Amino acid sequence: MNSTNSLSKSMVLVLATAVGVIVANNYYAQPLISMISKALGLAPELAGLVVTLTQAGYGIGVLLIVPLGDIYESRKLTLIMIGVGIVSLLGLAFATSVVPYFLAAFATGVGASTVQILVPLAASMVPETKRGQVIGNLMSGLMVGIMLSRPTASVLSDLFHWHAVFVLSAILMALIGLLLYKVLPEKQPTNPDLKYSQLLKSMYELFKTTPVLRYRAFYQACLFGAFCLFWTASPLLLLGPEFKLSQSAVALFALVGVAGAVSAPFAGKAADKGWTKAATYVAMISCSLSFLVSHFFPAGSFVALMSLVFAAILLDAGVTANLVLGQRAVFELPAEFRSRLNGLYIALIFIGGATGSALGAWAYARGGWELTSWVGFAMPVVALLTYITEKKTN
Repeated sequence: MNSTNSLSKSMVLVLATAVGVIVANNYYAQPLISMISKALGLAPELAGLVVTLTQAGYGIGVLLIVPLGDIYESRKLTLIMIGVGIVSLLGLAFATSVVPYFLAAFATGVGASTVQILVPLAASMVPETKRGQVIGNLMSGLMVGIMLSRPTASVLSDLFHWHAVFVLSAILMALIGLLLYKVLPEKQPTNPDLKYSQLLKSMYELFKTTPVLRYRAFYQACLFGAFCLFWTASPLLLLGPEFKLSQSAVALFALVGVAGAVSAPFAGKAADKGWTKAATYVAMISCSLSFLVSHFFPAGSFVALMSLVFAAILLDAGVTANLVLGQRAVFELPAEFRSRLNGLYIALIFIGGATGSALGAWAYARGGWELTSWVGFAMPVVALLTYITEKKTN
C-alpha cells in the first residue's frame, strides 16, 4: 500500500488509466444512438434519451454520491461504485426493451461518477507542491477516455455488435476494480460523524460562501459548454455536403482531440509554480481562437478540414488545461470539504456542458457552422471577460 503522503509514478498511471476507463462509459452510446434506439423500438424523437439518461445519472452521482467521500472511507466507496458500473454495463448489453435499458443507462452514469471520487483521493495523497501535476495527469486520462470512447464504440459496433461495446467495458471495469482493490490505500473520512442530510445541506453553504468555487466552476462551465457544442456540431458539418466525410473518417477526426490532453500536466505544473493567472488566460484565449480559425478558408476544402483539426486540438487543450487549473484551485481549500467541493465543481461544469450540447444542435439547425462557431466563440469570451473583471483571480 502507498502511504497517504506519497504517490508513485506507477500509481499515478494506474489512477489516470482508471479515470479514463470509467469516464468513457458516459460516451460509448453517443455514436450508437441510431442502432440502439432501433433495437429497442424507440421513437426517433426520443432517441436522445439513450445518451441523456447516462449523463443525468452522472450528474446525480456527482451531486449525491461523490460528496460521501467526506464521510465514508474512499477506497470502499470507490469499489462499491465500480461494482455498480459493472452491473449497469451488463444491463445495457443484455437489455431487450426500453425500460430496462433506460434504468441501466442511468445507473451507468451514476457508476461513472466514481471518477470524481478518485480525483480528490489522489489530491489528498500528495503534497501541495505536486498536487497540480498529479491532477493534470489524471485529467489527461479523463480527456483521453472521453475522446477515445466514441471511435472505440464505432469500431467495435462495426466489427461485432453494439452489445459488444458494453460487454468489453464491463470487463475493463472489472479489471480496473481488481487493480484498485490491490493498490489503493484506505483513506479515512475527515468528517465520519457528519450525517448525510447535514452533508447535503452543507454543500449549499459551501457554494454560497466559497467564491473560488463559484468563479472557477463558471469559467469551466463556459469552456466545457464550448467543447460540447463543438463536438455536437462538428460531426454534422463533416458529414454534410461541404465535406462529405464517412462515419469512419469522422471517427478518425475525433481521435485528433486526444492530442489536446497533453496540456493537462503542463497546466498542473504551471499552477504548482504559481502561474495560475497566466495559464488561465492562455486556456481561455485558446478556446476562443479555436472557433475563429475555421473561418479563414473555403468550406469543404482540404485546408478548411485541417483548420478544423487544429481547432479541435486547440479547443481540447484549452478546456483540459482550465479544468486542471480549476480543480487545483478548489483543492487548495480545506481538505475536510474536498469531496463536496469537487462534487459541486463538476456538477456545475456539467450544466455548462449540457447547455453547450443543446446550443450546438440548435445553432447548427438554425444557421449551420457559421452561427454555431460564433456561439461557441462567445462562451469562452464570456469566461475571459469575467475573469478579467474578477477582483481576486485564482
